[in-house]
Amino acid sequence: MTEGGITRRSLLAQLACATVAIGQSSEPLKTLRAGHARLVALDSDLARIRLLARDNIQIRKILADLEKEAEKLQTAAPVEYKLVGTRLLAQTRRALDRVYTLALLYRLDGRQAHLDRAVRELRAAAAFKDWNPAHFVDVAEMTHAFAIGYDWLYSALPEADRAWIRDAIVQKGLVPGLQSYASQSPWVTGRDHWNLVCNNGLALGALAVAEEEPEKSALILKAALESIPRGLALYGADGGWSEGPAYWDDATRYAVTFLAALESALGTDLGFSNQQGLTKTGRFRIYFSSPANKTFNYADSSDELTEEPAMFWLAGRYGQPALAWQQQKLIERTANAEPLNLVWYQRDAKPPQPPLWPLESIFTSVQCAFFRSSWEDPNALFLAVKGGDNKAPHVHLDLGSFVLDAGGIRWAIDLGRDDASLPGYLGKQRWTYYRTRTESHNTVMIDGENQDPRAEARITHHEFTQDMAWVQIDLTKAYPTKVKQFQRRIGIANRQAVLVQDQLQAEQPVDVLWGMVTDAEVSVNGQTAELTKEGWTLSAEIRTPRHAVFDVASTKPPAPQAQNAGTRKLVVRVGERVTDLDLSIVLTPHKTGQPKPKVTAKFPG
Repeated sequence: MTEGGITRRSLLAQLACATVAIGQSSEPLKTLRAGHARLVALDSDLARIRLLARDNIQIRKILADLEKEAEKLQTAAPVEYKLVGTRLLAQTRRALDRVYTLALLYRLDGRQAHLDRAVRELRAAAAFKDWNPAHFVDVAEMTHAFAIGYDWLYSALPEADRAWIRDAIVQKGLVPGLQSYASQSPWVTGRDHWNLVCNNGLALGALAVAEEEPEKSALILKAALESIPRGLALYGADGGWSEGPAYWDDATRYAVTFLAALESALGTDLGFSNQQGLTKTGRFRIYFSSPANKTFNYADSSDELTEEPAMFWLAGRYGQPALAWQQQKLIERTANAEPLNLVWYQRDAKPPQPPLWPLESIFTSVQCAFFRSSWEDPNALFLAVKGGDNKAPHVHLDLGSFVLDAGGIRWAIDLGRDDASLPGYLGKQRWTYYRTRTESHNTVMIDGENQDPRAEARITHHEFTQDMAWVQIDLTKAYPTKVKQFQRRIGIANRQAVLVQDQLQAEQPVDVLWGMVTDAEVSVNGQTAELTKEGWTLSAEIRTPRHAVFDVASTKPPAPQAQNAGTRKLVVRVGERVTDLDLSIVLTPHKTGQPKPKVTAKFPG
C-alpha cells in the first residue's frame, strides 16, 4: 500500500533510522563545533576553493559571475515586506540568494563592500514585522538566510550587529518554529518538500545561535531530527520524487544543506545520508533530464533544466561522477552562478555510459520510465512517460502522459504549472484549471472528463532491447466508471521512433480522444500528420484503427488562466463511441527534407 506516494514500509524504515539517529544523539549539541564559521562551508573549504581557482577555468568563471552579481547588488534595493497573495517567498528567496553570494565572497576576498551590503540586506529583513509564519516556508528560508549571514560573517561583525541578527533568528524563526513543532503543523508531519525546506531552515538557525540560545536550539534540533525522515521518505527506495523536477530541486537542495550543516557543525550527519533513496536520487535527476536540456516536467514544474549545486554534493558524497558531469555542463551554459557550486564543486566528472547507465530506466517509486538513443548526442531521441499517483502533492491528472524530444526540440510538451495565486489552485478548484486537468496532457480523455483524482497507475510490464524498448502502464483505475481495462504501451523502436498503443475495453460505448500538446507547426492529413520546427520534422502515423484521423485542437483556456500561446494539441478522433479500441501511433523524428526512417517494429503480442 502507499500513502502519498510513499510505501508504508519505506516510511517505517525511515522513522526507524530517525529513532536510531536521535537515540545516538539525545544531546544533539554536545559535539557542536566551537566558534564560527561552522555551517556548510568551513575555512578549509575556502582554502580548497582558492586552490581550485588557480588552475580550474570553471571555478574562475563561477567566481567572476558571482562578482558581477555582487556588483549589481551594490545599487539594488534590499528586500521589503511585500506579499504576493499569501506569500513572502519572493523576498525570502531573494534574501537567501543575496546573503549566500555576498557572505561567501567576503570570506574569500575580504572586501568591505560585500560585508556592508550583506549587513544592509539582513538589517532590512530583520525590521520586518514577522517572516510570515502563515506560509511557514517563508520563515524557514529567511531563518536559513540569517543563519548563514550570522555564521559566515560572525568574525567581522561587531557585537551589536551580532545581537540584532541573533535576536531576529530567535524571535522570527526559532520561536514560531517551536510553536509549529508543538502544534504538529502540516509541514512537520508532511511527506513533501516543505518538510525538508522548513526543517532545514530551522535547524541551521539553531546551529548558528546554539551557544547563546542552547535551550531553544536543542529543542529545535531534536524536533527537526524527528520530523525530517518523513520528508526524506518521499525519495522512496530508488530516489524518485513524486512532486516533479521543480520540487526535486527545492527538496534536494535543502536536504543536502541540512546534511552538510549537521556534518560541518556536529561532525556527523547522524546517518541520514545513508538513506537509500537519497543515495540514488542524483541518478533520478540525470534520467529526468533530456539531451535538449529540458526536464520531464510533470506536476507543477517548468521544463527548464537549471544548474543545481546539490548535484556536486551528491556526486562527492556517493562517488557518482556522472552527477558532476551534468552540473559542469549546465554551469557552462549559464551566467547565473550559485555560491554553493564553489563549496561543493567536484572535479571528477564523467558522462554516463552503459552498462552502469543503461539508456532506459524505470523508477518504481514514482512509476516513471525514461528512454533515450544516446547519452551525449544533443539531437538524441528522448522519451519519458509516467504512471504514478494522482493523490501525491502538486501532481496533475496526467497518468500515462509523456514528453518527447528529438533534434534538440521538445515535440510533446507538458505545459507545466499555472499561477499558484489562481483561486483554489492548490485547493478545491485545482481540477477546474486547464493545466492541471487531464485534457492538457499527453494522454487520453474519455467522455471529455478528468481522470479520477484518487487513481494510481502502475508500470506492469516492460522489455528493454536494442530493437524495441517499452513499458506498459495500467490506466484502468484512472477511468473507473468508464472502462473495464485500459493498457498503454509506449516505447522507442530501433532508437529512431516512438510507438504508442492504447488498448481499452468498456461496458458501455465511450468517446476516446488521444492527445499530444506541441508548439510545432502542425499539418494533418487523415491518418498522418507532420509537425515541423527549426529544420526538423516529426512524422505521425495512425497504424490502427484505419478509420481514426488526426485533428488539431486549441489549448487556450478562459482567462485569467495562462493562455498557452504558440501551442496546440494534436489529437486523434476515433469518429464514434467505442467499447473496444486498439489505437496504435508511431512518431518518427527526422531532419526536414530528408526521408523519414522506416519503422517496422511493433509491440509483441
